[in-house]
Amino acid sequence: MFYHLEGNIEEIRENLVVLDCRGLGFALNATLNTISKLKLGDKAKLYIAEAIGENNFDLYGFADKSEKRCFEMLLSVSGVGPKAAVSILSHSTPDSLALAIMNDDAKALTVAPGIGKKIAQRIILELKDKIAKEFSSIDVSVPQMPVASAGGSSNVTDALTALGVLGYTSADVAPALKKIDTAGMSAEEIIKAVLKQMVN
Repeated sequence: MFYHLEGNIEEIRENLVVLDCRGLGFALNATLNTISKLKLGDKAKLYIAEAIGENNFDLYGFADKSEKRCFEMLLSVSGVGPKAAVSILSHSTPDSLALAIMNDDAKALTVAPGIGKKIAQRIILELKDKIAKEFSSIDVSVPQMPVASAGGSSNVTDALTALGVLGYTSADVAPALKKIDTAGMSAEEIIKAVLKQMVN
């Protein structure tokens, strides 16, 4: 099983990247979000997911672990294959996908080509249950974190839950969140601001 591959970007096509790892070229299916972060000739490390069938052995490369995690979660939904998962993640970032699922926003998922309303509703139904079970024991509140209003508090909670889905703990997020004035910010804006602070 592959976890990640590191090498030089030899070729970029639509939804496909060729990664040269010391003379061995790997053809990796990729989302538009991942491809947008890559440049020909540059060195890159991509996290790998595998799709194995009777007549295929396909590799999927992702620029970060959160996108790979979302891809694997989407594949667990009945009726969602690798192509559909790539389509969804080409039109949604991991944080916006998590928010869409939490907020029952099927319309946000149907923006992706090939994703109809029924599939979008099934994704929300099946993944919302898994997310609730996985994170039921996690306290997503932020102690000593002032917010401007009840609406702001709800957005902060939604943002923290989404970040938890992406694999971040309260300990990871709290220092960055303390530097952000969340008043008037949407949950998605809070997520982006927290991730930006964590990178700096």
